[in-house]
Amino acid sequence: MPNNPSHDRALRERLLAGLAATHPEPPRPLASRDLPGAAGTKLDESFLRDLRPAAVLVAVMERPHGLTVLFTRRSSRLRAHAGQVSFPGGRREAADEGPAATALRESYEEVGMDTSRVRLVGYLDDYPTITRFLVTPVVGLVSGDAVITPDRVEVDEVFEVPLGFLLDARNYQRRTVVRGGRQVPYWALSHGGHVIWGATAGMLRNLLDKLG
Repeated sequence: MPNNPSHDRALRERLLAGLAATHPEPPRPLASRDLPGAAGTKLDESFLRDLRPAAVLVAVMERPHGLTVLFTRRSSRLRAHAGQVSFPGGRREAADEGPAATALRESYEEVGMDTSRVRLVGYLDDYPTITRFLVTPVVGLVSGDAVITPDRVEVDEVFEVPLGFLLDARNYQRRTVVRGGRQVPYWALSHGGHVIWGATAGMLRNLLDKLG
């Protein structure tokens, strides 16, 4: 698809303006009773206790053909979330100074991201997951010549989706899954044969909500 420079600039400005107020990182409550990106989905107070901190990098790649977002498909050999589409990231370690440090460290470990090429833009809302993590999505702009080298132990595939596609509400579908005897709604979207769903799609929907 040919590049549209004016559209690309508009998307970039929309991203920077929409997240400007969240960087440097503002103080945030540990968690919200509403699930980010899923308005009206209430979480039980018991679910929000003792969540382990984690972070992911929502890497917006400044490619010659336009802005894209980087995703990984987790290794089918992993014990947790095997084969699922996700952002690079993981649990916070004691040496990490904050969620941005966690997201950048994990991105380097998982996909060989050169962190010197990442310009931090802002943060999405903390997202509690069913696996008992409280995930902070860190949004960064990555220069177009950044080389991605996935760790084959953790990652089976790396792919990118146009940012414009992810910021189009028409591409999101509302689905439900049964957990603990109750219907739990979640977002899902498909692109290029990949299905993005659950927490990752919820974070993307939160990005869409923030950018308006």
